[in-house]
Amino acid sequence: MANIRSAKKRARQANRRNALKSSQRTSARTSIKAFEKAIDDNDLKAAGIEFMKTQKLMDKLANKKVLPKNHVARTKSRLNKKLKALKSA
Repeated sequence: MANIRSAKKRARQANRRNALKSSQRTSARTSIKAFEKAIDDNDLKAAGIEFMKTQKLMDKLANKKVLPKNHVARTKSRLNKKLKALKSA
């Protein structure tokens, strides 16, 4: 347990930051699931809309350093690959 006042404050800040980042990561996972559901339903229009929403959200989270940039790039690439496969099918 922290004894120094500044260490106690850092512990409080870390808890708040972790709670916020956790909810942001959850929203990203939910957005990805919505995209994948549209892909599974073979709905090209809905999948395109969900892809744009997901891409925008993931870029925001990368800029805020909630998610690593390489993780975001890899995820977007995989989602784009699924979208293109649906377009060609």
